[in-house]
Amino acid sequence: MAKMTLLQAIKQALELEMEQDERVVILGEDIGENGGVFRVTDGLQKQFGKERVIDTPLAESAIIGTSVGMSLNGMRPIAEIQFLGFIYEAMDQLASQAARIRFKTAGGYSVPLVIRSPYGGGVRTPELHSDSLEALFSHTPGLKIVMPSNSYDAKGLLIAAIRDDDPVLFLEPMKLYRAEPQEIPEEAYEVEIGKAKLVKEGFHATIVSWGPPVVTLKKIVESYEQEGIHLELIDLRTVAPLDQETILQSVEKTERLLIVHEAVKTNGVGAEIAASVSEKGIFSLAAPILRVTGFDTPYPVGMVEDDWLPNESRIRKMIDELLSY
Repeated sequence: MAKMTLLQAIKQALELEMEQDERVVILGEDIGENGGVFRVTDGLQKQFGKERVIDTPLAESAIIGTSVGMSLNGMRPIAEIQFLGFIYEAMDQLASQAARIRFKTAGGYSVPLVIRSPYGGGVRTPELHSDSLEALFSHTPGLKIVMPSNSYDAKGLLIAAIRDDDPVLFLEPMKLYRAEPQEIPEEAYEVEIGKAKLVKEGFHATIVSWGPPVVTLKKIVESYEQEGIHLELIDLRTVAPLDQETILQSVEKTERLLIVHEAVKTNGVGAEIAASVSEKGIFSLAAPILRVTGFDTPYPVGMVEDDWLPNESRIRKMIDELLSY
């Protein structure tokens, strides 16, 4: 076991998979000699060479298009998009090509591609650097979307994504890159894609979240526990496919559901979760399903982002409202 930040865990996952499989290559802007914008890939080009750690032009669509071609020719590419807000340029390659090829070819071909990208707020970045766009891509059948909240899950989920035969969008929370290190195994291991994690058992209400809000929620849940209120916390870890079974089982027990996410509220993943529980578990509910999310605006400037994000004050207010029913 070794203590690692989320960033170090991701780098180790890349290194381990490149060591054990020569088909694994990584490509993106400034990922080679410069080691990437956050230094996730620092040293990998020196270790594995320029043919496997490839610096690309500033062209997101070309990065993903090239990766799709590599995948169809037997490689297992890992593409880096420097910030998720830049991925719009590659939407066509992702949604029209990577995610559809298995369907188009009736299973004849697959695209074993991982797209890594930092996302999320709380670090005072300029425009297009903090967006949470998971809902856009969750409307794309054939694409898996993974969003870890800690080092252990990040390493295991990334290894599982690299070994997956279909495209995976792997979203890395910038705010947690260098957060408190966590002890994790040094060898390779997988965390199942599509399986949520029960972070804390409880029976007064269920809270479902993913990414950075999970860290905030852990502290909130502990403080409520000291008051005799036991909240069940679920870290979704994967937003596509959704682990509906774990959510429904929890709601059946607690009868109350709060969903917390950073992305804008309307037509988001939280709305899909609420709809699913309404369809399949409405008779378990003793209160309306509530959400704490970002607002329906572009991501704001740094001076107001703490108010825009689902902060502790907004979450506590909604928990109290949920428990009042």
